This record gives sequence, C-alpha cells and structure tokens, in this order.
Amino acid sequence: MSQLSVEHLLGIKHINKADIDLIFKTADHFKEVINRPIKKVPSLRDITIANLFFENSTRTRLSFELAEKRLSADVVNFSASQSSVTKGETLIDTANNILSMKVDIIVMRHPAVGACDFLSQHVNAKIVNAGDGTHEHPTQALLDSFSIREKLGSVAGKKIVIVGDILHSRVALSNIYALRLQGAEVKVCGPKTLIPKYIESLGVGIEFNIKKALEWCDVANVLRVQNERMEINYFPSTREYTQLFGINKQLLDSLGKKILIMHPGPINRGVELTSDVADADQSIILNQVENGVAIRMAVIYLLAQQVERN
Repeated sequence: MSQLSVEHLLGIKHINKADIDLIFKTADHFKEVINRPIKKVPSLRDITIANLFFENSTRTRLSFELAEKRLSADVVNFSASQSSVTKGETLIDTANNILSMKVDIIVMRHPAVGACDFLSQHVNAKIVNAGDGTHEHPTQALLDSFSIREKLGSVAGKKIVIVGDILHSRVALSNIYALRLQGAEVKVCGPKTLIPKYIESLGVGIEFNIKKALEWCDVANVLRVQNERMEINYFPSTREYTQLFGINKQLLDSLGKKILIMHPGPINRGVELTSDVADADQSIILNQVENGVAIRMAVIYLLAQQVERN
C-alpha cells in the first residue's frame, strides 16, 4: 500500500493499521532527511498549506510549520485571536476565504469537538486535525507510537499506561485508539474523577495506584492536568495530586526495572513529573519532539499525493 485509505487525517479512529504502517515507513525516510546537513526536500513545492489555530499552541504549531517548510510547501499561518473570527466570522467563512487563496491542505486546531470533521464536509481541501477540543489529536498519538517503536522495536505486545487527566485529554483518546490498533495493552491511571466512565469499553484497563501501574508497564505516557478545561475541582489540591500520582526518581528507582517515560508537553514540572525524571536517560520526551516533525512531514506528504494538481 502506497496511499492512505483516508482523504483527511481527522482522527485515529478513522484510519487502519496499514495507514499507520505507511505513515511510519514514510516518517523513517523523513527522519533521515531532517538529520542531514541540508534538511529540505522539494517534494511539495507546488502545495500551499494553511495552519488555522483557533486555540493557543506552541509546540504543535511550530512542529507542523517546520514539517511543511522542510517539504518546501508554501505556508500560510492563521491565528484566530488576530483575525476576523473575533468579529464573529464563522468557521466556514474563514476557511472559504483562505481557500479562495488556492490552499490545498488545512491544518486546524479548534476548541470545538468535531470541528475538523465539519470542515472536511464543507471545503475542498485536505484537513489535518491538530487537536479538536477534548476529542482527538491524531499526529500526537502517531508520534508517540513511532517513538515507542523506535526505542522498543515494536508497539505490539507492549504494556503502556497513560497517567493523569484522561477525562480532558485528546492525546489520551488518540493514543488509546492508536496503541490498541497496533496490538499494545493499555491501562489508564489517575484520580477516579478524571477517568471517563466509558473508558473500559475501549478495551482499556484502569489502575488507581501509580506504583502498581508503573510496575505493570513498559512505557508510562504522562499527561498534565488540564486546569484550563476544568470548570469544577476534580481533586482537592495540586499538592495532593502530586503525592498520589506524581512520578519522582525515588518511585522510578523502586520499580526494579527501567521503563520509558513520555510526555506530550507542556510539562508541569514538580506536579506530574519531577525535573530529575523529565530529564532522566529513560525519558524520551525530546525524542518525541524530534519525531513529531518527521511524523507530520509524513502525514502532509501522503495527503498531498491525493491533491489534484492543475
């Protein structure tokens, strides 16, 4: 298979195992490219990409922008806070105005669940979901799996625990879909109030004891508590959360084995991870950042193959 089975990357739940394998194979090639002295390839010289970010983002936006420029695409950046959206312009009007500038691919982050699906039905461009509300963040899940594969040889059969605020995390949901699709065992760990009630229906186990969770797993993917999405208090205090679910060097050293530590960022140092864990040799957080560019290059390149060239 040399083509994705989908026209857009809206979520992991829309793709299959063969799509993931193709994205990883393509990313392997691009990872080699970005480690060369000359990091650009002319693959998408005639493609125009618009980055529409209706929510704040630093790492994801920069990662996509860098991926697009490494592929020699023309890039248009759009930030909602400095646009006509603040004057009441609708999402479709915004997108159509941008499309009238002959844009081929739209990368969008939006606070509303399903915004990317909605847009894909109304505009004639390829859509990449860079995060929609608390729903999905497919490229993050892909780069997480790619990083596990790089370190452990494969994802199949590995035990991965996702720790933290599962309820508000689009990273958690996309990761669960991606890891299960590749044959990994998945558990979640966090306060009972931050574990969605439907989670077990996705074939995922629940563990409320952080030490037991870490003793079970090969990889711990640690999420931050998303205070900005919370309208009520889900636990008594940050201090108590850290005592019950924070990971420190002492806890890791007590396991009697080495596990990989991952984090999609930004890290709240001293809350979910202490600095000596975030910066330890078993932490692959910076590998995730590097792999993010290669994965996003792969996704954009593969979707661009389906763009009708005039």
